[in-house]
Amino acid sequence: MAYPLELGFQDATSPIMGELLHFHDHTVMIVFLISSLVLYIISLMLTTKLTHTSTMDAQEVETIWTILPAIILILIALPSLRILYMMDEINNPSLTVKTMGHQWYWSYEFTDYEDLNFGSYMVPTSELTPGDLRLLEVDNRVGLPMGLPGGMLISSEDELHSWTVPSLGEKTDAIPGGLYQVTLTSTRPGLYYGQCSEICGSNHSFGPIVLEMVPLKHFENWSSSML
Repeated sequence: MAYPLELGFQDATSPIMGELLHFHDHTVMIVFLISSLVLYIISLMLTTKLTHTSTMDAQEVETIWTILPAIILILIALPSLRILYMMDEINNPSLTVKTMGHQWYWSYEFTDYEDLNFGSYMVPTSELTPGDLRLLEVDNRVGLPMGLPGGMLISSEDELHSWTVPSLGEKTDAIPGGLYQVTLTSTRPGLYYGQCSEICGSNHSFGPIVLEMVPLKHFENWSSSML
């Protein structure tokens, strides 16, 4: 999860988030090189009085500064499209969870189980125990098996919400009347926190999300205890 004064992204725990971090670094490096080149040219123009007259009307220079930006845009677009299609790809999920957004909490229904459904409410500040995170802790965490592809069906019961878990690279709008599916895959166990990322009313900041990724054996024990 995020920590105070953090300037970068949270650590990736899914393959998609890892790809997004690599693409971010790739794009930032290109922007850094372009900015450095432009700053260098501006500094030369401001510090020298000499002008190379042959560059004022040169077809070669115009050709270069037309083709080079096109090549740079292609180098950015190709990885971006690749990740976009990877995010939209839905594999055969080993487990499906239906998530509904409410004012202001989330409810979860495990469709592969007969009676496994519950609401996940934020724990009030007065009821927090040592080690709990204010505005992020919930009374019922969502347990999921790590290493297995899981499907998440997301919708809303009242208004626009957004189901967001940064470490997994997931951010999907929950819209009344709409049903959207995403794939969740975690490469390591742990607790992963998120919040509603859509301004959904006065208590918008009081709809946290907590996923607990555990090995399959522990997930079976957790699901048995919730039934």
